[in-house]
Amino acid sequence: QAFISRSKIKSFTLISDTNYIASNAGRVARAMFEMCLKQGKAGPALKLLRIAKSVDKQIWWFQSPIRQFEGEAHTNVFNALESRKVGAEKGYDSFEAAMSLLDMQPQEVGQLCHWSRGGEKVQRLIKMLPRLKIDYTVQPITGGILRFHVKLRPTFNWQGRWHGAAEGFWLWVEGGNNRILHHEYVIFSRRTHPEPTSLDMTLPAFDQEEEFFLRVVSDSWVGIEMVVPVSLRSIKLPSQVTPFTDLMNLTPLPTTALQNPKFEQLYSKFETFNPIQTQLFHVLYHTDSPVLLGAPTGSGKTIVAELALLRMKRIHPKGVCVYIAPLKSLARERLKEWRVRLGSAPLNWKVLELSGDTHHDQKALSKADVLVCTPEKWDLISRGWRGNDTSSAKSNIANGRGFVQKVRLLVIDEIHLLGEDRGAVLEAIVSRTRLISKHVQDSEASADTADSSGTSRYEATRIMGLSTALANPYDLADWLGIDVAGHGKGKGPGLYNFRPSVRPIPMEVHIQGFPGRHYCPRMATMNKPIYSAIKEHSPTKPVIIFVASRRQTRLTAMDVISYAAGDENPQAFIGCSDDYIESVIENVHDDALRHTLAFGIGLHHAGLSTNDRDIVERLFLDGHIRVLVATATLAWGVNLPAHFVIVKGTEFFDGKTSRYVDYPLTDVLQMIGRAGRPQFDTSGVALVMVAAEKKNFYKKFLYSPFPVESCLQERICENLNAEIAIGTINSVTDALGYLTWTFFCSTCKS
Repeated sequence: QAFISRSKIKSFTLISDTNYIASNAGRVARAMFEMCLKQGKAGPALKLLRIAKSVDKQIWWFQSPIRQFEGEAHTNVFNALESRKVGAEKGYDSFEAAMSLLDMQPQEVGQLCHWSRGGEKVQRLIKMLPRLKIDYTVQPITGGILRFHVKLRPTFNWQGRWHGAAEGFWLWVEGGNNRILHHEYVIFSRRTHPEPTSLDMTLPAFDQEEEFFLRVVSDSWVGIEMVVPVSLRSIKLPSQVTPFTDLMNLTPLPTTALQNPKFEQLYSKFETFNPIQTQLFHVLYHTDSPVLLGAPTGSGKTIVAELALLRMKRIHPKGVCVYIAPLKSLARERLKEWRVRLGSAPLNWKVLELSGDTHHDQKALSKADVLVCTPEKWDLISRGWRGNDTSSAKSNIANGRGFVQKVRLLVIDEIHLLGEDRGAVLEAIVSRTRLISKHVQDSEASADTADSSGTSRYEATRIMGLSTALANPYDLADWLGIDVAGHGKGKGPGLYNFRPSVRPIPMEVHIQGFPGRHYCPRMATMNKPIYSAIKEHSPTKPVIIFVASRRQTRLTAMDVISYAAGDENPQAFIGCSDDYIESVIENVHDDALRHTLAFGIGLHHAGLSTNDRDIVERLFLDGHIRVLVATATLAWGVNLPAHFVIVKGTEFFDGKTSRYVDYPLTDVLQMIGRAGRPQFDTSGVALVMVAAEKKNFYKKFLYSPFPVESCLQERICENLNAEIAIGTINSVTDALGYLTWTFFCSTCKS
């Protein structure tokens, strides 16, 4: 207390103790603060952080925070401000007392602090105190999970002398019983000032009557603390019960059930369909009902889409199928596979890719049987479905005129990404497709009014959505046109929402926590456990290690090689002769890849050339190398299953916010879904390596299905303007009619 209060000490022994305090007390207090933070103790953590900062600055947290501007004003000024009755009554709220001075005139402030000419300067100093404006929204995800979206906006004047290059803040959410449910360390830099920072946090909802507190505390400035209460009483939590479809105990259906030799040749590698494909076969191949399938990665959803495609080509030989892939890499992989299987004999269908890298004229489009598209490209083409005489004949809109109305099947892969950044485009596609389908159906019905049997109870364009398990399948199914009214649990025709545990190859998942506040040192501590896990779970079978960046692919591979060399078995991951691997390495351009391939470890990231990536994929598929270290995009883009999958860290660096953020749970599920190779393995193993404080979160929520929410609200202006520009919407009535087809409108009504 004497040291913090800057008391004058004359005894030599006490001076020695004071020096010890000066060098160690702050460090010890911060260490204890981080211990309390990890244990979730809000009260002790706050007090210890206050003590640590007070020792560093030699200022008490209940004194005026303006004292930290040493040399700018006389001590008498600070004493006068602290003697105010308002400040004394508020006790620890010295920061709010200082902020209240900004509501006064400079002359009044000068009189208050007994410095008649210094009112403006005092107010200028107060404006430099690091203050944040806290905005938040709370969204119920499921009956037991809440999503906090917090926006922190700096509202102070940055001065390099006092703030340096960056300012750090601790943010935590306090629940009942004075416990910390979640904490983050947020940094604001001088370079990006005053841009706001947004945070998304997923928290458990224990009791709706409980009140949360958002607390923001400066890491270095004494007395700078902000608290915002959060009440859940106005929030309606959804039902805890998720409607799942039970997997029936059916005899696997043979491929001969297709009753078409050409179609049967597509599946010559296996004799029967898997249980999920068997259960859906009748709806897919013998009806035109729209289908929503929620099933885990690796359960054969691609073949489910193909069965619907075969049905469409059998009934409508001139019809077109559009397959929407959310990522360009996924579209390219699907194109490569379907050009080989569908584009060759005996089917000889024309498969085209539509993405930002390709352009096809109207003649090529009119001959296509299957289109593999990215959402943005199909959105651009389908906008011209009515036709517009003012548009150029060579434009995408002109190309889309009659062609869009020929589409009989729309397959949307990974439809649960509807709630992500690009979800508004997906929503516009499906909404417009149903609008087009209704228009085509009405025109066909009016053209053939004499034959009432010619009209179908299904829409002209069949829509199929493929997803992981969902928490709100009824909302999504209703929007896709599936009749779910009046049906019991999971009984809607065309709605199948299987549990995450339902997959043809059973999988064993391990979750391992690693301590460490900083990202790179924590990643380095994971490398030895990775090598040990490979030796234990998959010493001779293929392994994929997912990392967050290109640099981590190289560092991880090098460390695994060094640990293998330490075991005197550097060739442990090579599945072919040394001569063969050396001959392949001669064709590789990347130096790091050449080095790792010699030890049976491949690298896969966007920085490699197409030739290098193809070589790595071929070597891994053929079993010549047994370990592949890849960036997370591989989980979506390339179909390379393995026996053992390791997710090394669940964070990646987000350039927009200049901080590390967590992967969405859907991405983590997609990565571990690569474990278990159909026709090769009877089981798969996955290891998820996370920061220690997030281990319990992943243990609880990794297999909890999350609902799909519309994000059209943020992009509704752009969508409506696009429709107005091309003539789809010409009045307020048209706009309302268009919006009724959207998922946003569907969820608002429900």
